[in-house]
Amino acid sequence: MSPVLAGVLQLLALIVALGLAYRPLGDHMAGVYNSTKHLRVEKWIYRAIGANPHAEMRWTAYLRGVLAFSAVSVLFLYLLQRVQGGLPGSLGFASIDPDQAFNTAASFVANTNWQSYYGEQAMGHVVQTGGLAVQNFVSAAVGIAVAVALVRGFARSRTGELGNFWSDLVRGTVRVLIPVAVIGAILLVACGAIQNFAGIHEVGQFGGGTQQWNGGAVASQEAIKELGTNGGGYFNANSAHPFENPNPLSNLLEIFLILLIPFALTRTFGVMVGSIRQGYAILGTMVTIWLGFTALMMWTEFHHGGPAFDLAGGAMEGKETRFGIGGSSIFAVATTLTSTGAVNSFHSSYTGFGGGITMLGMQLGEIAPGGVGSGLYGMLIMAIVAVFIAGLMVGRTPEYLGKKIGTRQIKFAACYILITPALVLCFTAAAMALDTPGNSMTNSGAHGFSEILYAYTSGANNNGSAFAGLNADTQWFNSTIGLVMLLGRFLPMVFVLALAGSLAEQTPVPATAGTLRTEKPLFTGLLAGTIMIIAGLTYFPALALGPLAEGLAS
Repeated sequence: MSPVLAGVLQLLALIVALGLAYRPLGDHMAGVYNSTKHLRVEKWIYRAIGANPHAEMRWTAYLRGVLAFSAVSVLFLYLLQRVQGGLPGSLGFASIDPDQAFNTAASFVANTNWQSYYGEQAMGHVVQTGGLAVQNFVSAAVGIAVAVALVRGFARSRTGELGNFWSDLVRGTVRVLIPVAVIGAILLVACGAIQNFAGIHEVGQFGGGTQQWNGGAVASQEAIKELGTNGGGYFNANSAHPFENPNPLSNLLEIFLILLIPFALTRTFGVMVGSIRQGYAILGTMVTIWLGFTALMMWTEFHHGGPAFDLAGGAMEGKETRFGIGGSSIFAVATTLTSTGAVNSFHSSYTGFGGGITMLGMQLGEIAPGGVGSGLYGMLIMAIVAVFIAGLMVGRTPEYLGKKIGTRQIKFAACYILITPALVLCFTAAAMALDTPGNSMTNSGAHGFSEILYAYTSGANNNGSAFAGLNADTQWFNSTIGLVMLLGRFLPMVFVLALAGSLAEQTPVPATAGTLRTEKPLFTGLLAGTIMIIAGLTYFPALALGPLAEGLAS
C-alpha cells in the first residue's frame, strides 16, 4: 500500500468514527447542560465548595466564577510545584524554579499546556496526577461552560441570566469528560500505552548500555490531554513517545479524541437553540476548513522536492516511521486547528509551507473545530462578524438566531478578535528587538523568526505546541509566554460572556423575507471566507517574514 493511500484511508476512517459519535455525544451534552437534576456526587461537590447550583447568574457573576476558580487553580498548581521536593512520589526531583512554576501553572490552567521542561526529568507522580491531570479536566470544563453560556445567550430572551458556572463546571467534568476519558484510557492501554506508578528504572539499549526511564499514569493523562484539547505530555517527546502513542491505531484514536467534543458541540448548539440546521451550518464551516488544511498539509509533506524526499516517500524528517507522513500530517492539523498542542512529530522539521500551515491553523483562532468550548464560542463570534458584513452589503440591520447584532454586540466581537493578534505580534516584535530572547533561537533567518512567532502564537491561542529549536526555558520566555497564555485565555472570555449577557437581554426578532438564512450553505461559505480574510489580513506580513519566505526559498 502506498503511503498516500494509507494516509487517505486513515482520514476516511477518522471521518466515519467522528460521524458515528457526533449525534449521540452532541445530544448527551445538550441534555447535561439543560438538565435541572443533579447527581449525588455532584451534590457532594457543591456542598464541599459551598456553591448553590440552582442560583442563576448574570454574565458578570458568571465571569467572576470563571476568574476566581482559575486564579485559585493557578495558585494551587504553582505551590504544588514549588514544594515538589518534599512530596512523596516525587521520584527524587527537586522543586520547580519560580519562573518555570509560574509558566507551567498558567499553562495548564489556561488549557494551553505549553511545556518548557522535560516532563520525565522534572515532574513526579503527585504533580503529574494531582496537579497537571486535574487541570486537564477542569480547564477543559471551564471552556465548555463559557461556550454553553454564550449558547444560552442566543437561546434565552428578556433575561440577563446565563445559568450557573459552578453547575456547568461540575457537570461538564463529571458527566462528559470523566466517562469519555476513562473509556479512552482503557483503549490506549489496550493499544500499548503504559499506566502505572513505577519509579525510575534502567533499561537496556540496543547495542549495549542502559537508559533510565520512569513510569506513570500515562494512558489516563494521555486520554484527557487529547479529549480536553490540552496537549501536555508525560514525556518531552509528547505523543511521539511510544509510551504515550505506541502505534498507528493509538495515533488514530488520539486524533479522534482531539476532534470529538469540538465537533460534537455544534450538535449541542443546534439542540439548545432549537435549530439543528444552525448547528450543521457551523459544523460545515469547521469541516470545510479542517479538510482543506489536512489535504494541503498532506500534499505539502508528500511532495517530492529532492533525492532525500524521493527515497523516503516524502518529507519524513522529524516524523515517526510508525505513523508515516499521513498519520503525522493529520495529527499536526488536528492539534493546531484545535487548542490541543500535542505533537507526534516536530513541526519545525516540516517543509516551509507545512510549518506555515500549522501556524496559520492557530492564527485562525483555533475554531475549526477549535478547543473544547473555545472553538464553538470563537466560531460563533466569527458568525456574528459574518452576519454584520452581510448586513452592511445589503443595507439591513444584521440578525443572527433572532437576535439583532448592533453596535454593542459588534464591539464585543471586535475586541475578542483583536486581543490574540495583538498579544502575538507585540510580544514577537519585542522578543526579536531584544538581544537576550534572540539568543534562544537555534536557527537564524526566516526559520529562527518562525520559532519565536510560533511560540507566541501557540501561547496566545492556548495551543501549547512548540516549533522546536527554541530554548524557551529562560526567565524571559517563561514569564512572557506565561503572561500571554493567561491574557489570551481569559480576556477573550470577558467579551464572550459580555456578549452572551447582551444577547440574552434581547427580545427575539421574527424572521422576515429579508433575513439572512444562516442555516444555508451560502452562509457557510461566507463564514469560511470571513475567517480566512480576517486571519490573512492580520497575520500575512508576519507569515511572509517566516514560513512563506522559507518555503519560497526551498
